[in-house]
Amino acid sequence: MLDELHTELSRSSAILSWLAECKDEMAALLAELVAIPTENPPGENYRACAELLEQRIQRLGIDCGRIVPGGARISLEKTPVSLLANYGSGEKTLYFHGHYDVVPAQSAEQFQPVRKQNFLFGRGACDMKGGIVAMLYAMLAIRECGETLNGKIGLMLVPDEETGGSRGSQALAREGSLGKNGVGMLLAEPTSGVIWNANRGAITLRVLVRGKSAHVGLQHQGSNAFERMHQVVERLQQLKHEVEQRNTSCAVGTGQRRNSILMLGGQSGGGTNFNVVPEECWFTIDRRINPEEDLAEEKARLFGVLEECKRAGVPLEWEVLQEARSAACGEDNSLGEALSRNVQTITGQAACFEMCPGLLETRFYAEAGIPAYAYGPGLLSVAHGPDEYVDLRKMIDCAAIYALTAIDISPRTSAGIATLAVTGFTPPATMRSSSRAARWPVSKKSTCG
Repeated sequence: MLDELHTELSRSSAILSWLAECKDEMAALLAELVAIPTENPPGENYRACAELLEQRIQRLGIDCGRIVPGGARISLEKTPVSLLANYGSGEKTLYFHGHYDVVPAQSAEQFQPVRKQNFLFGRGACDMKGGIVAMLYAMLAIRECGETLNGKIGLMLVPDEETGGSRGSQALAREGSLGKNGVGMLLAEPTSGVIWNANRGAITLRVLVRGKSAHVGLQHQGSNAFERMHQVVERLQQLKHEVEQRNTSCAVGTGQRRNSILMLGGQSGGGTNFNVVPEECWFTIDRRINPEEDLAEEKARLFGVLEECKRAGVPLEWEVLQEARSAACGEDNSLGEALSRNVQTITGQAACFEMCPGLLETRFYAEAGIPAYAYGPGLLSVAHGPDEYVDLRKMIDCAAIYALTAIDISPRTSAGIATLAVTGFTPPATMRSSSRAARWPVSKKSTCG
């Protein structure tokens, strides 16, 4: 036991030391990536970023290839490209996953990266180009420190994450190109030092209510779309009250709540002038479902309320802006245990498992029954903001954690993957993406206190 502990400490020390020597090199690569404005929307400059990543990965001696959605021509300049870099041998694969698109910047200066000692500022530094660099150098650290894997690491880099993954992970998953022979997945999102092992699903709608226009003095000749819209909202508020009584058993972060979510009016609009009866009014519905809830059932309930309003005489229509499943993975999966153990080894602090407040691309791997966790060097509080940055020391820590986790689970790559039982995550080695009904368990206290 002591010899084994000594070996683990020596390994972690050697990997950390090698990575520390690469800090300036890692910062330089990150700065180059940040300087490419891969804003999404509209989803431009993808090819330039993918080409830079591909060239650097290959120059570092790691095999890297391009993947495009089925039917697309790889030669087209605006065709979004995903990359898959492999290190190791065999079919069993632990996936490192990252996205190279970023949300729109508040100013053009955010694409002029600035380094201030241990911090690099710029759009995407935190979410999540810093995480991509950490994952790449984790693979290099394994190689340069002489460690061996019983299997391989696949570094999957995709576009379009910020708008649902329609030309990235979603398209690859639909075609069966994502997570092939996967035994696990690590995602480098900015998790603020915790491990995200679950995320809510989403159903987002834009509802348009119609009326008839008329001058204010002749309003009796018109039909007020705004007033009709309020009838619809009142019925939806009843559903909101009902669904928000449900709580997840997943641990959540400070300041967050466990209840299911239905938000009305994130965006709204209508009418042409103050003295004209509005002919059209519209609003959005953002329904966020907990892992214990079923996407199809909740979608049907939402559509059912809108259909009721139509039958009651309210002329309306709607479009789906976003639809995504929730996902969750038990803490006691072998990958989760290895990640947790190495977080504590490198940071000196016990790992906390929490549910992500937003969507995660772990859900695409969950569909295939692959255990998946998010852990990255950035802070969620600065992601998407005007002063986005990443701490280079956290990048090094995360790279070491990724490398050690890959080494730890490598001898167990033949282990089976079970399905997650959604009531409390009690079965071992469990994983699921929400696809069936479940009851609403009583909230549990976070394992992190």
